[in-house]
Amino acid sequence: MATNKKSTAARDTRIADNKKALYNYHIEERYECGMVLEGWEVKALREGKVQLTDGYVLIREGELFLIGCQVNPLRGVSPFVSADSARIKKLLLHREEIKRLVGKVEQKGYTLVPLNLHWKNGRVKCEIALAKGKAEHDKRDTIKEREGKREVERALKSRSR
Repeated sequence: MATNKKSTAARDTRIADNKKALYNYHIEERYECGMVLEGWEVKALREGKVQLTDGYVLIREGELFLIGCQVNPLRGVSPFVSADSARIKKLLLHREEIKRLVGKVEQKGYTLVPLNLHWKNGRVKCEIALAKGKAEHDKRDTIKEREGKREVERALKSRSR
């Protein structure tokens, strides 16, 4: 008897990426957090109406909050719901992990940045990273490295033809 289950790739899909974070920061550690969302936000996320590039994570009173993540409401949102696109969203993480992050963030130069939003088993998850800001010369090195990889790939591709 065949069961009709969705594949893992269909359930675990990316909603939005913060490509700017990888360019601006050295990533030290990654964490996967749950998110507290309203119904209209989940519907908007299914449609991909989210912008994560200006987002950052703040720790207040032992809790994590995602600030600057824009979730644009759909046109058909109920008039009885106040849809605030810049609403601060609470992130869910184990208390021990939050305490560890508080200790790291209090050190000089560390910050928490959101890397991506994705679906995992029907729930929205936010991947955050403990990161340290890059200097301008590090950013230039990143660009040079990326361009070098592209040139090598082009050369290999043209050689194989």
